[in-house]
Amino acid sequence: MHPAYQLSDQATIFSPALVFFPALIKQNINRVVEMAGGPARLRPHVKTHKTVEIVKLLLEAGVTKHKCATIAEAEMLAHAGAPDVLIAYPLVGPNIQRACELIRKYPGTTFSALIDDATATRALSATMAAAGRTIGVVLDLDVGQHRTGIAVGPGALALYELAGQLPGLRLDGFQLYDGHNSQPDRAEREQAVRAFIKPVLDLRAAAEAKGLPVPRLVCGGTPSFPVYAAMTDVPGIECSPGTFVLHDAGYGPKYADLAGITPAAVLVTRVISRPTPNRVTLDLGNKAVAADPLLEKRVTLLDFPEYKTVGHNEEHLIVETAGADAYKPGDVVYALPGHICPTVALHHHVLVAEGGKVVGKWDVASRVRTLTI
Repeated sequence: MHPAYQLSDQATIFSPALVFFPALIKQNINRVVEMAGGPARLRPHVKTHKTVEIVKLLLEAGVTKHKCATIAEAEMLAHAGAPDVLIAYPLVGPNIQRACELIRKYPGTTFSALIDDATATRALSATMAAAGRTIGVVLDLDVGQHRTGIAVGPGALALYELAGQLPGLRLDGFQLYDGHNSQPDRAEREQAVRAFIKPVLDLRAAAEAKGLPVPRLVCGGTPSFPVYAAMTDVPGIECSPGTFVLHDAGYGPKYADLAGITPAAVLVTRVISRPTPNRVTLDLGNKAVAADPLLEKRVTLLDFPEYKTVGHNEEHLIVETAGADAYKPGDVVYALPGHICPTVALHHHVLVAEGGKVVGKWDVASRVRTLTI
């Protein structure tokens, strides 16, 4: 267990609790800025932490471009003073009007959003134009994940050209998110990226030949970040990792090329029962730690004897271990979440620890879907 995690005041901490360590967060930010070759090549995703305080730490490190998935996250970023915000999500229905109001309320922030469909793009244009507003549009390219985006090819070029002709829209580049590229081997990840980026660069050249600006390529997430960070031969790349600020047990041991990034969020949990001689039950249910990883990877218990996770319910985490006799109800255990991003969203606020003690708490401001807009 990292020495920073041990809290001398653990007896006073309600459990389950999520604790952030700002000193480690700052180290992670500095490491990623270094890997990227400077803050200008970064556009980190706010979805991991959803807190004003970490946005401000990024701003202090010179990171001026940010990325988010919800209107609430976009508003939180603007409220914190972020000058450039990409809503990396297709805007449909009432969210288009909400984005329009966001632009009106925060004139000091430049906003953009994804497009991948002609009908939705026209709807976005109509609302913006009617309100006398302009929003940047980033063409969402499907480079293999098949979640959102438009296939790289003539259809993508036609959509980008259409957006350039519509009022209320400003062409802002392409997004290529490759969340499916999670190979532990760096060379395999790089080979996969190199395979799909060539057609993307051809598409950019075709757009620019038509006089359509493509000022940026918003690329990847945390696993592929080291690959894009090293691609200094491709102009306009903006790297978009998010998890790095807090990191977790899912990414930590998997990617050797993310060395120097340390988990900066820890769960404090307690033994609540010893139902059988080899079982320990903790108060770390799936309302406190994300349930999307496989059961055996949901949490990593720190400084704990070899164990197997055998159950996870709303308020209970059940493990079996030959060392169960060493634990009794009330004992404190520290754990790393397997997936930090949805874990943070389960907590209304997080505790903040410095110097081995809890010194305050931060609100998880944009875990909700609406703030004021």
